[in-house]
Amino acid sequence: MSNSIIPSINLKVGLIGAGLQGKRRSPVLKQLPGNELVMVASKNIEESAKIAESFNCEATDRWQDIIERNDINAVLICTPPNLHAEMSIAAMNTGKHVLCEKPLANTVEEANAMIDAARNNNVTLKCGFNHRHHPAISKAKESFDNGIIGEINYIRCVYGICGRPGYETEWRADPNVISGGHLMEQGIHAIDLFRWFLGDFDKVSGYTSTRFWEMSPLEDNAFAILRTTKGQIASLHSSLTQWKNQFIFEIFGQDGYIIIEGLGGGYGTEKLTIGKRAFYEPFKDETTEFRGSDISWLEEWKEFMQAIAEKREPIGSGYDGLEALKLVNAIYQSANKG
Repeated sequence: MSNSIIPSINLKVGLIGAGLQGKRRSPVLKQLPGNELVMVASKNIEESAKIAESFNCEATDRWQDIIERNDINAVLICTPPNLHAEMSIAAMNTGKHVLCEKPLANTVEEANAMIDAARNNNVTLKCGFNHRHHPAISKAKESFDNGIIGEINYIRCVYGICGRPGYETEWRADPNVISGGHLMEQGIHAIDLFRWFLGDFDKVSGYTSTRFWEMSPLEDNAFAILRTTKGQIASLHSSLTQWKNQFIFEIFGQDGYIIIEGLGGGYGTEKLTIGKRAFYEPFKDETTEFRGSDISWLEEWKEFMQAIAEKREPIGSGYDGLEALKLVNAIYQSANKG
């Protein structure tokens, strides 16, 4: 889990990508001491200039300008996935630490090349799995690690959104930009959480469909079942036709259960419920609500800084991004077999 202590480290940051995620992620650089945004790059210079103005820093329409700056030692990559590998590797080859949005890359080969670049240049590579840093989820992991519910039997997750008018025209619906549909773009968060709680899986099966959004061959719904060597099961429905945003992550163990509902904002108040198995006494559970703004972006960047300072792999590492990508690909392969 993220350390509440602010790391003692100074990062001069370059932001590549001034779209939705760039706007979401960049504010934490003002909130945490030890960070200075030096340059913002986007092919849309007007968008990069908007963010740059708020930080009183430089804007450019060439991402290479960030790579070429010797004073920048960390890069935040918030571009579509088809650009992740090229940009990340270029940054790491000049000694820069990288936090790259998920999915880590479009292919396993690209992801492996990114991990190799981090290793060869002795820099930190973190995949943008901010869900690990939502307070309900991080508290759930802490409770599980402390043995509150015993060994996990199964995990069940529903993660759905409704899309928005014009979704078909966005890069998220373009197979030339992203190598999968909603499972790859959003459901991969749940896949990463499955691994975080259960470890590796030896068997997966999946079904996909495209029922509403005109984005074929990419899917707007995916159903997946994953199994560990111990027989533990994780199931996921990742949907772009949920109509009302929903996130439910249920963990059932030998001695109790943990239920996470909501992620704040359009998903509703983030809640954590912990209950204990009770055969011979009155049933009871306890629910904690986490209100306020989404702090997962801040906690994720704090963990990135901490990993750099301590010279260790971050929570939600490049390797975690690779393994989640492999599982998503395996689900697609199963779905394609029918």
